[in-house]
Amino acid sequence: MKRNIVLAMLVLMMTGCATKSHYYVLSTATQPSDVYRSAKSIGVSQVILPSYMDKRKLTIAHSGNQVAQLDSVLWAEDLDIGLTQRLISFLQKKFDQPNVFAYPWGVERQPDITVKLQLNRFLAQGNTVYLDASYSIMNMRNKKSHAYLFNTALKTGSEPAAIVDTMDSAFGQLEEDIAEKIK
Repeated sequence: MKRNIVLAMLVLMMTGCATKSHYYVLSTATQPSDVYRSAKSIGVSQVILPSYMDKRKLTIAHSGNQVAQLDSVLWAEDLDIGLTQRLISFLQKKFDQPNVFAYPWGVERQPDITVKLQLNRFLAQGNTVYLDASYSIMNMRNKKSHAYLFNTALKTGSEPAAIVDTMDSAFGQLEEDIAEKIK
């Protein structure tokens, strides 16, 4: 009987210590501050992420060379797919244009403009979220391409929800920057 009480107490203690996972998304496109009118179709290649973001866990940096993944803070989506869809949705709203679509677009749906985006750093370190990216925009009619760099550093809180909210804002700044270059 004494053994059953000890086992019951251990189970209760372990249940109380178990961490509950929290799931987050970044795929909800923000409402643009300004809307541009455009008849041009836009093709968006899948967003390329740093390899440390391939997993479903939120990654933070402890230093310039050390990153950690938070076991209880999970992405509810594959970020490369979610951020690609978010960029498409934002550009549709920004240009009031339904003809913004993902690669592969096929021969019959060749876009007028293509966007390729690579995130080079996208994580929190200390009380700051960093987003460094490079992207290219190509006019498919004349085959002229322009490459751009983007970086931002936004202050954040230390709680995962605050970090995700700040990451959302940082990606929103990047979306606006891309749209401005397309315009």
